[in-house]
Amino acid sequence: MRIQSSVLVHLGFGKYVRSDQVTAVVPIEEERGPGRRTFIHLEGQSEPLVASRAEDSIVRDLVQEPREVTQARQQQEVLHDLLSDLQNLNGTVRRFTRDEGGLDLDRLERRIRDIIEE
Repeated sequence: MRIQSSVLVHLGFGKYVRSDQVTAVVPIEEERGPGRRTFIHLEGQSEPLVASRAEDSIVRDLVQEPREVTQARQQQEVLHDLLSDLQNLNGTVRRFTRDEGGLDLDRLERRIRDIIEE
């Protein structure tokens, strides 16, 4: 498991902390109830925050990449694969696709390169 650096983790009721500042996640055992599920200890603070979410869901958010990051990585991989396939097409196929199908593969390839190189 690896803590994702500088990712905000939701603690419930509008509370968020940076994932790389969390030093301990401790379930509340006494007086546990709605709005009081977990103590979150933070770097540089002597008193823990009280989170309304359960410790297992907070830990899961601490160590997993956010969905947006995972999706962005997958999209980049698809673009790399598509670019690789486009590079293997010969001029005749490109002309036919443009003239008969209205799909300009040269333009598409340039747009993919621009996105990947950003």
